[in-house]
Amino acid sequence: MKDDNKKYRIMVIDDSITIRRAAQLFLIEEGHEVILAQDGLDALSKMGMNPPDLIFCDILMPKLDGYETCALIKKNPTFKQVPFIMLSSQSSIFDKAKGFLVGSSDHISKPFDKQMLVNAVEKFCSQPHHKVEVTA
Repeated sequence: MKDDNKKYRIMVIDDSITIRRAAQLFLIEEGHEVILAQDGLDALSKMGMNPPDLIFCDILMPKLDGYETCALIKKNPTFKQVPFIMLSSQSSIFDKAKGFLVGSSDHISKPFDKQMLVNAVEKFCSQPHHKVEVTA
């Protein structure tokens, strides 16, 4: 864990417990707080109480897929500026373009490693507009 970097609240949305846990371990090692969600509906229910600074989300999930989840989150003014990164084995140009159209900030292909997640956090959370302000 690095002590010289800021720590952020990161949400990981994936229907695979293996992927959620791997991402959680990688991010906790860097000192970040991690919120896990098993699908888009689970994520939406957790966001109000735990507003994330960055979201990693799978594309292929039951209930709400990653595109639908991103579109819904980006429609909410409170979370519109939160960086949303697709984490998926779906990595064609079409998949990436569709992600950008619904508001994703980037796309990381599975399998991913710790450095890929850390680089994304550093890139997107260092931007001045990333911090979520929740008003009651």
